[in-house]
Amino acid sequence: MAKYCTNCGAELKNEADICLKCGKIVNENIKKSNINVDPNAKSKLAAGLFGIFLGCFGVHNFYLGYTGKAVAQLLITVLSCFFLSPISAIWGLIEGILILAGSIDTDAEGHKLTD
Repeated sequence: MAKYCTNCGAELKNEADICLKCGKIVNENIKKSNINVDPNAKSKLAAGLFGIFLGCFGVHNFYLGYTGKAVAQLLITVLSCFFLSPISAIWGLIEGILILAGSIDTDAEGHKLTD
């Protein structure tokens, strides 16, 4: 017997957990578990480590989609011939710690960061 998505009505395979047409979770066991199924979610750990180790280049902000801040950090570092890089490095270190602590928990598009 065929299964159909309750959201869009598309036919589902019997073993399907997620509708391939609309992305709605159709398996009740998956709904009850706390699994992040957002395909656009970015890693909190990666963003935090980028901020701590590569913050003077704005890598964490590029990763999260904050291109304005990222370009500012990159330009401060490069245009000053690395003379002002400690300033943008401290800026990146603070943001990296805030990301890992959970104070910054979304990317530029509003998607929650995954653990």
